Amino acid sequence: MMILQTLRRSPQHGYALAQFIKRASEDRLQIEEGSLYPALQRMLKSGWVVAEWGLSVRNRKVRIYKITLAGRKQLDRHVSSFERMLDGIAKVMKVIES
Repeated sequence: MMILQTLRRSPQHGYALAQFIKRASEDRLQIEEGSLYPALQRMLKSGWVVAEWGLSVRNRKVRIYKITLAGRKQLDRHVSSFERMLDGIAKVMKVIES
């Protein structure tokens, strides 16, 4: 969900994705390469992202990922489900605190 949301902002290569998520979460979240690249491969196979070769800011050859329409729809479904889950957690926590 975080990867797709980040790609919704702009196409990026894997390392830039991981760094953005780390910065945006104020260093609370770190995506390891061992998780990031397999997730990107699954998203490619699912048609949620597409990739093309490009150059990084350091002139290195990188795969740049871009979210597709199917990826946007998937993200919307996941965000909706996540929001419902958070609402449920909040309700349970209120009952426990009462």
